[in-house]
Amino acid sequence: MTQAPADGLMPFHAMEILKRAKALEAGGRTVCHLEVGEPGSPPAPRVIEAVARALPNAQGYTNAKGLTELREGLAAYYSDQHRVAVDPDSILCTMGSSAGFILAFHAAFRPGARIAITRPGYPAYVNTLLGLGFGISEIPVRSANGWQLTGSDIAAAHAMEPFEGLLFASPANPTGAAVDRAGLADIVSTCKRLGVQLISDEIYHGLDYRGPSVSALELTRDAIVINSFSKYYCMTGWRIGWMVLPEAFLRRAEILQQNLFISAPTLSQIAATAALGERDYSEVQKAGYAANRGLLNDGLRSLGFEIGAPSDGAFYAYAGIGRFSNDSMAFCEALLEQAGVAATPGIDFDRTDGHGFVRFSYAGKHESIELALERMARFLG
Repeated sequence: MTQAPADGLMPFHAMEILKRAKALEAGGRTVCHLEVGEPGSPPAPRVIEAVARALPNAQGYTNAKGLTELREGLAAYYSDQHRVAVDPDSILCTMGSSAGFILAFHAAFRPGARIAITRPGYPAYVNTLLGLGFGISEIPVRSANGWQLTGSDIAAAHAMEPFEGLLFASPANPTGAAVDRAGLADIVSTCKRLGVQLISDEIYHGLDYRGPSVSALELTRDAIVINSFSKYYCMTGWRIGWMVLPEAFLRRAEILQQNLFISAPTLSQIAATAALGERDYSEVQKAGYAANRGLLNDGLRSLGFEIGAPSDGAFYAYAGIGRFSNDSMAFCEALLEQAGVAATPGIDFDRTDGHGFVRFSYAGKHESIELALERMARFLG
């Protein structure tokens, strides 16, 4: 296992596994990629066509907040999908959700402020916060409760160690857990009562399998909402996302954007504008993930992994490996080297208990998951 430096900064192990998998492929091996949350399909054809048309004349910066057409399109998205009115001027287009997190932390909190996250959770939360000099409170969520975060969990953690912000994702990475409207209302009201600034990570919105995604904007205008075109719109490498900000933070976030990033990539903004009109294409991809979800969940259970019901959303299975190993890093390294299956060790998402879990992504092709299950069956003997 990689040792953490004094400040706790750790590698993103999913990317480390991907790097090794690419090296094996360069040497002639075939690898089933279940390690990264990357859709197996490209963006919609009309997205590519829009970029091709714009390419000769789209070389300059845009407004720091982003193209007017894109922000107006996002405002229409919130009206259509969530029945809320959002001012396009409150939207800031970012270099993926990653830049959105940086802007949110610096816009909303003083240096050194403590921000709560769930454990397990997306590893970049921890590493970004530590790298920027913020404090962290981790709120454990458990498989016995469907990996759900509740208002009582937040209040109990706050009583033990007060924090100024909460960064919360639904659907979540790595568990795929998603709260319903009542669950999100509980979280929103608890944060308000405690004086905690909520940052709602909604990058897996659209990839809920039990019903429509619920945005924090349906319940409050005090939350910072962060979203991305990476997942639902199959645009990971385009590095384009957006934020919806309360008035109190909007100008500061814009100034930070001007200085840290200038603007989101122009061609990516053009692509994103087109993607908003291609939800039918994205729904076809979602249907594929839904089929993969059942295949992978059933396959993992039959192989002896500890796994509950299929995930509520996103495209991940977070599985216990207690029958096979107590070292998820070593397990994933052996699985890759010996079986040609790339998966992400649970220590990426949970430095305390993640040694007993592995995350598998079902965002890729159906046949790749079938092959991965066959290879794992042989590997596990």
